[in-house]
Amino acid sequence: MSGLSKADEAQLKAQLQHAVVACTERCLYQSAKWAAELLNSLPEDDEDGSDTDVDSPMPDSSPPSTPIAVTHKNPRESRLEAREAHKYLLAKTYFDCREFDRCAAVFLAGSLSPGPSAPTPPQPKRGAKGKAKVGATPKAKVADDDIHRHSEKALFLALYAKYMAGEKRMNEECEMILGPQDGGVTPNKELPVISAILKEWFSDPPEDREPQGWLEYLYGIVLARGKNEKDALESFIRSVHLYPYNWGAWQELANLLGSVEELSAVIPRLPQNIMTFIFHIYASQELFQSSDQVHSTLLQTLSYFPRSAFLKTQQALLHYHAKSFEEAEQIFSELLVSEPHRIDAMDCYSNILYVMGLRPKLAFLAQVASATDKFRPETCCVVGNYYSLKSEHEKAVMYFRRALTLDRNFLSAWTLMGHEFVEMKNTHAAIESYRRAVDVNRKDYRAWYGLGQTYEVLEMHSYALFYHQRAAALRPYDPKLWQAVGQCFGKVGKHMNGIRAYKRALVAGSYYDTNVAASFGSGEGSGLGGGILDPEVLYQIALLYERINDVAECAAYMELVLAQEEGPDYEDGSGDPGPGVGVTPTTSKARLWLARYEYMRGMYQRAMELCNELSQDGVEVEDAKALMRDIRARTQSSAKA
Repeated sequence: MSGLSKADEAQLKAQLQHAVVACTERCLYQSAKWAAELLNSLPEDDEDGSDTDVDSPMPDSSPPSTPIAVTHKNPRESRLEAREAHKYLLAKTYFDCREFDRCAAVFLAGSLSPGPSAPTPPQPKRGAKGKAKVGATPKAKVADDDIHRHSEKALFLALYAKYMAGEKRMNEECEMILGPQDGGVTPNKELPVISAILKEWFSDPPEDREPQGWLEYLYGIVLARGKNEKDALESFIRSVHLYPYNWGAWQELANLLGSVEELSAVIPRLPQNIMTFIFHIYASQELFQSSDQVHSTLLQTLSYFPRSAFLKTQQALLHYHAKSFEEAEQIFSELLVSEPHRIDAMDCYSNILYVMGLRPKLAFLAQVASATDKFRPETCCVVGNYYSLKSEHEKAVMYFRRALTLDRNFLSAWTLMGHEFVEMKNTHAAIESYRRAVDVNRKDYRAWYGLGQTYEVLEMHSYALFYHQRAAALRPYDPKLWQAVGQCFGKVGKHMNGIRAYKRALVAGSYYDTNVAASFGSGEGSGLGGGILDPEVLYQIALLYERINDVAECAAYMELVLAQEEGPDYEDGSGDPGPGVGVTPTTSKARLWLARYEYMRGMYQRAMELCNELSQDGVEVEDAKALMRDIRARTQSSAKA
């Protein structure tokens, strides 16, 4: 195995094998699947790895090799698990059959008084003064002895089943997606009960027990769903320290990070092992960061897990965020060939195919995904993108709505459905879709940008400016977002702010690109195109200077627009011009403005040259000919005088 000794490799395999079993025992099937896939992606070795206590998951060359402590059960915990083994098997079978309440009742039947999950008892009669003759319905109360006589594994399964029961009822009570009664605020009514039990557990833990990290993970989920993100972050950090191989805890931790600064602040507080480096890659990708450092870390981690579909997916998504669509498409294509039944992240692959306009490949991907599982949110998004590319927007909305019926927190479906509503001119539905997208994930710059674009359509430019600024804050190096900010500043009369925003777009790399098609709301219309500045951005800066009566600066930027036709001079001493954008409507408008400017200040010869160029190019011809007649008349009158 590249970069790892036999002892390190054996230890890593043992840790991943333990993670698969431990997550499966606690019904955390997605985390178990992730660990199993990572385990299977290790290089095959015919020789048996040596059993050793050496625990050094990473070499000294790059990721630090701080040992990961193996979780040892204390004697009391082992005795409790052995005593309740049969009941645990019963509870787990109930969970696997999706009988979540029965699963929880195996261990918690007597630990709670009537709570949200119990039938509501009849209300007591009230006296003449409106006061109840007997006490009101009691709230859930924790019985200490019932909780502490169970093992931590049994308590986790029972509380997790209770959480899943609440999620199931929440989905059942939800209305139709974007229907008249869909408010998007249906709560999980089991969260207060679970929180009360876990608070009691953590406030008075038995002295002879060692925390295992699983209840900390569940408590973090409860806190996060209750919008207590600060405490949830602490709980997840404790969880990954106690048991690093629960991938679900890392995912929840990444969901709480809203910026690169927050990620940088959290990284030093995490255990320094292979899981932290995988988490750093994943969290950076979720924050749309595609730096050289992230790519370098990813490539090194891939050397340890060369067959990992998860890591290859992260690599493809990093290329996607960097607008390297060809590289991203190639990686996804190879993944589809190697694992045709893997649907994870295929919705992102469909987005890439949509942007590149590869309709045949998108149709094939939709067929493969539908044949594998029609009722996966990813499949519905793939099919929806296919119909969107065919301009069948009603069918696309139907499939995106189906994806959200299967998973209301499936982010890309909300954003994509918003794009479709914009195409259908249903701005109010588009706004609601984008709002629900940012409720699910406030880091989704596409949804913020979509909100800004939709409010621009409604000519509510102050609102549009706010949302465009949120999008630009999430993607400060995306020139298209800064162009949108500059345009909105111009519409609300803040011309200098608009000029600064457009200049920020130039600094961010607003280069002319004729090869990549842009999709609405995706921020994917600009790319690196050989060092040619975008003439449209330069032209808009010039117009804003004209509005503040700075004609000299306006003329200078108009000249810059013209300079982009032939491109920058090469610095090799030849003086030959580089490849430019050629004549475009924008450069023709700049040439006409300069011709009028030269005419107004008496530079008739330069004005005539510019008009002749316009006449030859075939753009703005009539205005150019009219100006030429004015120039001739003025020169003739000057000659007679």
